[in-house]
Amino acid sequence: QVQLVESGGGLVQAGGSLTLSCAVSRSIESTAVMGWYRQAPGNQRELVAVITNGGRVNYVDPVKGRFTISRENAKNTVYLQMNSLKPEDTAVYYCYALYRGYDYWGQGTQVTVSS
Repeated sequence: QVQLVESGGGLVQAGGSLTLSCAVSRSIESTAVMGWYRQAPGNQRELVAVITNGGRVNYVDPVKGRFTISRENAKNTVYLQMNSLKPEDTAVYYCYALYRGYDYWGQGTQVTVSS
Protein backbone atom coordinates (compact mmCIF):
# COMPACT_ATOMS: atom_id res chain seq x y z
CA GLN A 1 0.00 0.00 0.00
CA VAL A 2 1.08 3.51 -0.80
CA GLN A 3 -0.54 6.62 0.66
CA LEU A 4 -0.30 9.94 -1.11
CA VAL A 5 -1.18 13.19 0.66
CA GLU A 6 -1.41 16.43 -1.28
CA SER A 7 -1.11 19.91 0.15
CA GLY A 8 -0.60 23.46 -1.03
CA GLY A 9 -3.84 24.15 -2.86
CA GLY A 10 -5.82 27.33 -2.34
CA LEU A 11 -7.25 30.47 -3.89
CA VAL A 12 -4.99 32.67 -6.00
CA GLN A 13 -5.49 35.49 -8.46
CA ALA A 14 -4.77 35.03 -12.14
CA GLY A 15 -1.07 35.43 -12.79
CA GLY A 16 -0.17 34.16 -9.35
CA SER A 17 1.73 31.07 -8.25
CA LEU A 18 1.17 28.03 -6.08
CA THR A 19 3.29 25.03 -5.21
CA LEU A 20 1.59 21.70 -4.59
CA SER A 21 3.30 18.98 -2.57
CA CYS A 22 2.62 15.26 -2.49
CA ALA A 23 3.99 13.36 0.48
CA VAL A 24 4.37 9.64 -0.17
CA SER A 25 4.29 6.98 2.53
CA ARG A 26 7.03 4.89 0.89
CA SER A 27 10.35 5.59 -0.69
CA ILE A 28 9.75 7.07 -4.11
CA GLU A 29 13.13 6.04 -5.48
CA SER A 30 11.64 2.82 -6.80
CA THR A 31 8.41 4.42 -7.94
CA ALA A 32 8.37 4.17 -11.70
CA VAL A 33 6.22 7.18 -12.44
CA MET A 34 4.75 9.96 -10.37
CA GLY A 35 2.54 12.69 -11.61
CA TRP A 36 -0.20 15.22 -11.19
CA TYR A 37 -3.67 15.08 -12.66
CA ARG A 38 -6.52 17.54 -12.36
CA GLN A 39 -10.28 17.47 -12.63
CA ALA A 40 -12.46 20.51 -13.18
CA PRO A 41 -16.22 20.40 -12.48
CA GLY A 42 -18.02 18.56 -15.26
CA ASN A 43 -14.76 17.39 -16.84
CA GLN A 44 -12.84 14.15 -16.83
CA ARG A 45 -9.66 13.81 -14.87
CA GLU A 46 -6.74 14.83 -17.07
CA LEU A 47 -2.99 14.47 -16.92
CA VAL A 48 -0.99 17.59 -16.04
CA ALA A 49 2.59 16.39 -15.66
CA VAL A 50 4.60 13.25 -14.97
CA ILE A 51 8.12 12.49 -13.81
CA THR A 52 9.89 9.14 -13.98
CA ASN A 53 12.32 7.72 -11.44
CA GLY A 54 15.01 8.64 -13.94
CA GLY A 55 13.95 12.26 -13.80
CA ARG A 56 12.36 12.51 -17.22
CA VAL A 57 9.40 14.86 -17.28
CA ASN A 58 6.46 15.43 -19.55
CA TYR A 59 3.76 18.09 -19.55
CA VAL A 60 0.49 18.61 -21.32
CA ASP A 61 0.54 21.53 -23.74
CA PRO A 62 -1.68 23.94 -21.73
CA VAL A 63 0.79 24.01 -18.83
CA LYS A 64 4.11 23.86 -20.67
CA GLY A 65 6.34 26.74 -19.70
CA ARG A 66 4.22 27.54 -16.63
CA PHE A 67 4.28 24.39 -14.48
CA THR A 68 7.28 22.45 -13.21
CA ILE A 69 7.16 18.97 -11.70
CA SER A 70 9.99 17.78 -9.49
CA ARG A 71 10.74 15.07 -6.97
CA GLU A 72 12.82 15.06 -3.81
CA ASN A 73 13.61 11.43 -3.09
CA ALA A 74 15.14 12.13 0.31
CA LYS A 75 11.79 13.55 1.47
CA ASN A 76 9.59 11.13 -0.51
CA THR A 77 7.87 14.16 -1.96
CA VAL A 78 6.80 15.28 -5.39
CA TYR A 79 6.09 18.92 -6.19
CA LEU A 80 4.18 20.86 -8.79
CA GLN A 81 5.28 24.47 -9.10
CA MET A 82 2.55 26.42 -10.88
CA ASN A 83 3.26 29.90 -12.22
CA SER A 84 1.23 32.33 -14.31
CA LEU A 85 -1.95 30.64 -13.20
CA LYS A 86 -5.08 31.11 -15.26
CA PRO A 87 -8.76 30.72 -14.34
CA GLU A 88 -8.88 27.62 -16.55
CA ASP A 89 -6.35 25.98 -14.22
CA THR A 90 -9.07 25.83 -11.57
CA ALA A 91 -9.57 22.19 -10.60
CA VAL A 92 -8.96 19.57 -7.97
CA TYR A 93 -5.37 18.40 -8.37
CA TYR A 94 -4.50 14.79 -7.64
CA CYS A 95 -1.15 13.21 -7.02
CA TYR A 96 -0.53 9.90 -8.78
CA ALA A 97 1.99 7.10 -8.39
CA LEU A 98 2.67 3.98 -10.41
CA TYR A 99 4.28 1.60 -7.94
CA ARG A 100 5.04 -2.05 -8.69
CA GLY A 101 2.37 -2.10 -11.37
CA TYR A 102 -0.39 -0.54 -9.30
CA ASP A 103 -1.94 2.91 -9.53
CA TYR A 104 -2.24 5.03 -6.41
CA TRP A 105 -4.02 8.34 -5.94
CA GLY A 106 -4.14 11.05 -3.34
CA GLN A 107 -7.34 12.60 -2.06
CA GLY A 108 -6.90 15.78 -4.08
CA THR A 109 -6.35 19.44 -3.29
CA GLN A 110 -8.46 22.30 -4.63
CA VAL A 111 -6.84 25.02 -6.71
CA THR A 112 -9.02 28.02 -7.54
CA VAL A 113 -7.77 30.82 -9.77
CA SER A 114 -9.83 33.99 -9.79
CA SER A 115 -9.88 36.38 -12.74
